Amino acid sequence: MFRITQYMKEIANPTPMGEKRNPSGPVVIWNLIRRCNLTCKHCYSISADKDFAGELSTDEVFKVIDDLHQFRVPVLILSGGEPLLRKDIYDIAKRAKRMGFYVGLSTNGTLVNESNIQQIAEIGFDYVGISLDGVRETHDAFRRKVGAFDLSLKGVRLCRDAGIKIGVRFTLTQDNANDLPALLKLVDDESIDKFYLSHLNYAGRGNKNRGHDAFLETTRNAMDLLFNTCWKNIQNGIEKEFVSGNNDADGVYLLHWVRKNFPDMEVHLREKLAQWGGNSSGVNIANIDNLGNVHPDTFWWHYSLGNVRDRAFSEIWCDTADELMAGLKASPRIIKGRCGECTFFDVCGGNTRVRALQLTGDPWQEDPACYMSDAEIGLSGERERVKISPYFRIQGVKANV
Repeated sequence: MFRITQYMKEIANPTPMGEKRNPSGPVVIWNLIRRCNLTCKHCYSISADKDFAGELSTDEVFKVIDDLHQFRVPVLILSGGEPLLRKDIYDIAKRAKRMGFYVGLSTNGTLVNESNIQQIAEIGFDYVGISLDGVRETHDAFRRKVGAFDLSLKGVRLCRDAGIKIGVRFTLTQDNANDLPALLKLVDDESIDKFYLSHLNYAGRGNKNRGHDAFLETTRNAMDLLFNTCWKNIQNGIEKEFVSGNNDADGVYLLHWVRKNFPDMEVHLREKLAQWGGNSSGVNIANIDNLGNVHPDTFWWHYSLGNVRDRAFSEIWCDTADELMAGLKASPRIIKGRCGECTFFDVCGGNTRVRALQLTGDPWQEDPACYMSDAEIGLSGERERVKISPYFRIQGVKANV
């Protein structure tokens, strides 16, 4: 996750460079259930409104939570499917809160209503994120359900009014980019605490719909709007958090935005961003799916590192005998193509490896969704970008890595 507001504040009030402090453990995004009442176009878990066999029991979840606590995992994000469809979700969340985790809830918001908002509030979730894919017509089309927008917005308002930190998540594609200005206005009008722009990542139904990924210029325009909106809020003393995810080129693009608007701050911000280091899948970000399989992040469901029924998460996560994990944990990572030659590699870290795998068959190839030009990343001339393997474009991921 790229914390735009944090780095924008460095422009307004720069702070001294401190020693880099690595988190005590990875943030764990846990898909507790695959069942969902919606069938969204970009769903990475390919959820459906049916029960899926083999999901972890309550006791098994509690056992894993104990291991995560001992392993010093600081953050648990409870997700799905739709996590509110899991009958024991409140028991799981209560246990995690009692043990001291930062606990977030990732929901589509349609099931947040008057009958359960008090129960949700009493859990003490540190954050509730609700996805909106645009304004009403666009959102309902993405969610494949008429009325989904109104239900989700109602959930947002109920959480906000209950005093819960609430955020809107938006996955940018070519089909909904035009809704971004209206959605940012809604976030402002509704006094929503946080806005998260997610770039489309190629997994699940998101992989099948990758032809609708935002084109490079559309992505740049969206990020300009996000940066300008965030800066305006900071200048006006409005406390609202803006973040983005799934395209670490955002950090590099911010540096170019700073070079244009605040050239005297570029060196300082470069140092701060290099300390962040970009992509951390397999290092500071982890995923456990509904069956207990562990993945480098939520978009690697086709690749399991092991299962928590067979080995503790802490053992799986530290095992670099796995070739993929060894490569992800390498510092610096060995990346091919324009990513490997990029003069901002220390900021971006080579971007998202799963996109490279999905489109080329090689997880260490350049990320095809980098929206920076060769000149902007310090490469001479205009080089042809990596060719997409027809096998992967048609068949999807079949490779062993």
